[in-house]
Amino acid sequence: MATDYLIVGSGLSALTFGALMAHSGKTVQILEAHEHPGGFGHTFTMAKKYKFNAQFHYVWDCGEDQTVNRVLKKLGLEQEVTFERYDPKGFDHMRMPDYAVDIPSDPEELIQRLSALFPAASDRLRQFVNAVEKTGHGLKKLSPPINPMELLKHPIEVISTVQYLNSTLQDVFDKFQLPQAAQTLLALQWPDFLLPPNQLSFYAWVVLFRGYQAGAYYPTQHFEHVINSLVKVIESNGGKVLLNYEVTSFKVIDRTVMGVQAMNLISHETHEFIGDTVICNIDPKKAAKMIGESQFSKTVRRKLDYEYSVSNYMAYCVVKDLDLRDYGFGKWNLFHTGHQNLNEAFAQMYDRYDYSNPSFAITTPTLLTEASQDSPEDCQIVEFLTVANYDYFKKLEKSDRKTYNHRKQEILDSILDVVEAKYVPNFRKHMVFHITGSPTTNERFCWCPNGNSYGSSLTPRNMGLGRLNHETSLNHFYFCNASSGYPGFAPTIWTGALLYQRLSGDVILGGGQS
Repeated sequence: MATDYLIVGSGLSALTFGALMAHSGKTVQILEAHEHPGGFGHTFTMAKKYKFNAQFHYVWDCGEDQTVNRVLKKLGLEQEVTFERYDPKGFDHMRMPDYAVDIPSDPEELIQRLSALFPAASDRLRQFVNAVEKTGHGLKKLSPPINPMELLKHPIEVISTVQYLNSTLQDVFDKFQLPQAAQTLLALQWPDFLLPPNQLSFYAWVVLFRGYQAGAYYPTQHFEHVINSLVKVIESNGGKVLLNYEVTSFKVIDRTVMGVQAMNLISHETHEFIGDTVICNIDPKKAAKMIGESQFSKTVRRKLDYEYSVSNYMAYCVVKDLDLRDYGFGKWNLFHTGHQNLNEAFAQMYDRYDYSNPSFAITTPTLLTEASQDSPEDCQIVEFLTVANYDYFKKLEKSDRKTYNHRKQEILDSILDVVEAKYVPNFRKHMVFHITGSPTTNERFCWCPNGNSYGSSLTPRNMGLGRLNHETSLNHFYFCNASSGYPGFAPTIWTGALLYQRLSGDVILGGGQS
């Protein structure tokens, strides 16, 4: 018997959609090739005692009546899945040569802090922050599901937003003639996008920057609990989440997707699964190739012609007998660059594979919540993140595994040299465990083509009106993933909830909500 919704992949948007449908009484079956559900949200254990999240570090849109909260309320999980807020006086600590600023939640306070550093540019900084605010409000009105009445009520915000449709963050910095150091401080959370200002969509930057200003959060019981809670809703309502099942082909008859064939990666047996509606959480480009691109309409094929986002390098570290709060860490992230210009910093690492002067993010998950920690007693977890070139690491991994591993360690050593010089002396002496991940790690464990971190790249070209959405042009078949919605914790939850809302008619998000 066919299930109501057969879902291919168990990323966060798929789990959100599946949980909402199962909760509403529909039958749901999810197939996942990995041994863990959750996509980039999954948690893994190393050395039998240290737990790390694959990619998520901090999240937004989790406050009262915001997207995540609305979905949790619908599922009856708002008391079970809670979040701790980062310090609103400074949720991101930006550090660069000769300058430092902590980014506050209040836009006026941000203007004051930047103006104190750059008094000659005070008026321009205010104009820039005001443009960011106005654009953010306009983007909320323009995000699906669009409420036409909201657009008519706010014409100035909408018009001023549309003017930046094809703008990079650098374009807008240039428009307001901000000092170079001010640009760098404002854009220093670039590892959240893995793009420098001269490539990053201004829209993407505004949504995330303002999202975190409205509240940066970390799950009270860590990300594993969020994923497990969504799985529990599915399973307690009769649904199934089948792990270690890799989809090998789609069954398509008369432009209608009927189901899939999937191989059990443990037994290597092939099984057929059918569904009245098939939801595709795997990469849309990959799925289209499996089905046959000619099956899709020209419009969808054009939207499928996106570039993948670049990839990243991660280092997961555990320190013992060291309290990072004594060294200026706490309920915030720290972003460091040794460069005055982030465009150059990015090019040095991504294009030239040179990490001698690295720019990176530091996050400390164990300082963000008082709940049972993801590490044994007396230990704290520290994670480092920066950009990395997939082609470079793939070539190294294939040709010389020893050099590949050595290169990963070299990058960590470059980062730790900076950490010991600037932030935590003798950090290495306290390090009891570390593991590094490259773009090929992303590809291997998160099944993302080219090791991409965000699906399609967050450039103006990919963020415009021609961006892929749920529509596939095939019958009973919908995309539901970062490339057909938006990447990140809250945006993928929004993507899953939006598709649920569309197919069920049950309004959760409302019009004009982001």
